[in-house]
Amino acid sequence: MNLYSGAMKRLTLMRHAKSSWDKPDVHDFDRTLNERGRKAAPLMGVYMKENRLIPDCILCSSAVRTRQTLELILPYFDGAAEVSFSDRLYLASPGEMLKQIKAVSDQYAHILIIAHNPGTHMLALNLIDPDHSNSAAIAILAENFPTAALAHFELEITRWREANSGRGALKTFTTPRSL
Repeated sequence: MNLYSGAMKRLTLMRHAKSSWDKPDVHDFDRTLNERGRKAAPLMGVYMKENRLIPDCILCSSAVRTRQTLELILPYFDGAAEVSFSDRLYLASPGEMLKQIKAVSDQYAHILIIAHNPGTHMLALNLIDPDHSNSAAIAILAENFPTAALAHFELEITRWREANSGRGALKTFTTPRSL
């Protein structure tokens, strides 16, 4: 049941899957997914499909590990989403991420952002409207935002520019380990 009665936008925040630290000479931007990450990302794609969390707009950091995460979940979306890569989402602050959300066309009803911590975790915590959120999900999210995890919000807004702190009803917080 929807706790909000008015217009609704949906936002899913996803941290990239687990990346490799095996090559210390590789620049952080160019790090690739490790084996655990390559297994976790498709698992999350299946979860998103089964739970009807298919976005129509995807904003993805242009870093290698976020692009690889997207490549592994995208087959579960049946090609329905508009994809945009952004250097501005690489290690972005919560403020920069919110700025990117506010710039999205209102024609889109569900945005997926694939980015990095600590920004993703901080933005998720900032968005929570505790009166309309799943309290168990809040408790788990408050502890950590592990790799490949996703936080799904409903926002009682009609325009993306209305997205702000405290406006999101956290519906689910899911990690690969919980599946």
